[in-house]
Amino acid sequence: MNETLKQRKYYYIIAAVAGLTLAAACGVLIPVMRSANTTGETRIIYIDKDDTTDSVMDKAQCRHGWRVLTAIKEFRLHTGRYEVRPGERVLTLYRRMTNGSQDPVRFTLPCVRTLDRLAAHMERNFMDMDSARTARCLADNAFCGKWGYSVETMPALFIPNTYEIWWNTSLDDFIERMVKENKRFWEGRRDSMARKTGMTREEIMTLASIVDEETADNAEKPMVAGMYIRRLKTGMPLQADPTVKFALKDFAKHRIYNEDLKTDNPYNTYRYEGLPPGPIRIPSIAGIDAVLNHVETECIYMCAKEDFSGTHNFARTYEEHLKNAKRYTDALNARNIH
Repeated sequence: MNETLKQRKYYYIIAAVAGLTLAAACGVLIPVMRSANTTGETRIIYIDKDDTTDSVMDKAQCRHGWRVLTAIKEFRLHTGRYEVRPGERVLTLYRRMTNGSQDPVRFTLPCVRTLDRLAAHMERNFMDMDSARTARCLADNAFCGKWGYSVETMPALFIPNTYEIWWNTSLDDFIERMVKENKRFWEGRRDSMARKTGMTREEIMTLASIVDEETADNAEKPMVAGMYIRRLKTGMPLQADPTVKFALKDFAKHRIYNEDLKTDNPYNTYRYEGLPPGPIRIPSIAGIDAVLNHVETECIYMCAKEDFSGTHNFARTYEEHLKNAKRYTDALNARNIH
């Protein structure tokens, strides 16, 4: 009888230990196997240099599971952008964050007119891209020279497209990536076509930037490019109004007056022959391809159409151009546009 009681006590102890073990296991497993995101939509967590283990735990919104995991394995903080997908478990998210397995930003590089505007756009999209510092670097010949550009030609580096880039990338790493993307963009067919134009890549980008400023109509751009190339071949000044606006840094001007044409600036193509020192904006891919696929034309004049469609009337003679210009001027006057 005593032996039977001893056996029962032994079994009770085993059952109690097993129960406690199971309860402990559940206390560990349940919190870490729960979903870190029950919203049904992907949630974004940004971890920067000022974060701590506690602040990351707050951003992850799973404090219980986080505490359990940090007790088992020390959390190693890695800056970055992390996407928490619906149903992703706390354990999976913890592992990704402690290993630095971040998700990239889909960064769309815009066709801005100035590089300080690009710097402001970059600040909004990346962790360490202070706009003032970035703008200073992009306006520094020593910095631009590291990548084979000058301050004037630096806009020719950037190909407007959408890229996947780490949120915590440095400025140098970003520029290095743009160098690779620029090379990828030009290699092959475009490089072969560029050689046929007799212009360098930077010159093509410069002309493309003028074409983009002249018209938003992609179908018209090859004709505009062809007209300017015709001027270059005949030794005629480009006389492109957008270059005067760039020289004046007044992009809102609707009319260019004679006084504006006197501006002594290398970007003023009324005073200085040939192409300006560099692009007057980051050109679009459509603008670049328009130069590469330009229309061979005898026309050397263009004037905005009087219907304000954004397209142009082209002319081979100055007399014909004057007629086109008068129609446009009359239309401006009728609308009291200055």
